[in-house]
Amino acid sequence: MTPGPAVPGTEGPSSRVDEAFWSGRRVLVTGHTGFKGSWLTAWLRRLGAEVLGYSLPPATDPSLFEVAGVAEGITHVEGDVRDLGALTAAATAFRPEVVLHLAAQSLVRPSYDDPVSTYAVNVMGTVHVLEAARACPDVRVVVVVTSDKCFENKEWVWPYREGEALGGRDPYSNSKACAELVTSAYRDSFLSEAGIAVATARAGNVLGGGDWAQDRLVPDIVRSIIAGTPLVLRYPDAIRPWQHVLDPLGGYMVLAQHLWERPDIAGAWNFAPGNEEGWPVRRIVRRLAELLDRPGEWSRQEGPIPHEAGYLRLDASKARALLGWRPRFGIDETLGLIAEWHTGFAAGRPAAELVDREIARYEGLVAR
Repeated sequence: MTPGPAVPGTEGPSSRVDEAFWSGRRVLVTGHTGFKGSWLTAWLRRLGAEVLGYSLPPATDPSLFEVAGVAEGITHVEGDVRDLGALTAAATAFRPEVVLHLAAQSLVRPSYDDPVSTYAVNVMGTVHVLEAARACPDVRVVVVVTSDKCFENKEWVWPYREGEALGGRDPYSNSKACAELVTSAYRDSFLSEAGIAVATARAGNVLGGGDWAQDRLVPDIVRSIIAGTPLVLRYPDAIRPWQHVLDPLGGYMVLAQHLWERPDIAGAWNFAPGNEEGWPVRRIVRRLAELLDRPGEWSRQEGPIPHEAGYLRLDASKARALLGWRPRFGIDETLGLIAEWHTGFAAGRPAAELVDREIARYEGLVAR
């Protein structure tokens, strides 16, 4: 792929999260109480953005949102993206310029237990966010975060590019493919002609400190180590595009910056690590146990297990070429940061300080 023209005022694509762009910028973040949303909101707040966070209450106790005091210094609204009226009222009162949509039912297995809610949140919730954006005259950029699982997974050995067929056999994956189609239709039917640049962003399995979600690998490992109980794995040989949470978040923010100047790059974008970071689950368990200096005991789950993809990788060549984006933390460093984060938190270090220090470290890597 041939890189497009540089963003005005630069010599080439810039991968730096630009404080000058975000300072004072009015940003609506949906799902800001979740794991990724909390890291993103803390980062935007650090950059001086004016943030409206719209989300349900945190789903876990503890939660990064609460222990890191993410609500401080932002406009925090507890609301459901399934409630179009409440969402539109909050958005129009705030008058956002950029919308970053992260609110979702984000796990595969719960989607089998409650497919109706999964589709309602991930599909109609996206419809509602795009409708709310239409009602806000100052919106110029919308980034809808979907998932690497939005593709029709054929268990290929090569990574999926943005133009591959969408699909998904489980409700979660399928709902994310639907969200991609909804966003494309709104972009083509309404938002482009209104001067709003709209993109979707797909990332892999994000890892980082402060994640206490249920049924997610790293939190499950940490819980099992603390409790001294063996970990039960569904798919120990499954390979995922593991990445530190700040890598895709930095990608979303850089994408929003570029869309502001170049609405012609609207569309779908992958943010993923290289193939060398695609470790099997069992290797993640072993390495994190070593870093935490604990036994990494695990067993394979017995009995019928709902289907999940065994092999999945994304191709981020487009983001590398047109945005200058690339991952800054490898998987081994990421696991080291997770161990350091949770060890520090257990020792009484303030969560907000741990978050801020990690963001500063990431920014320093990008600035080199």
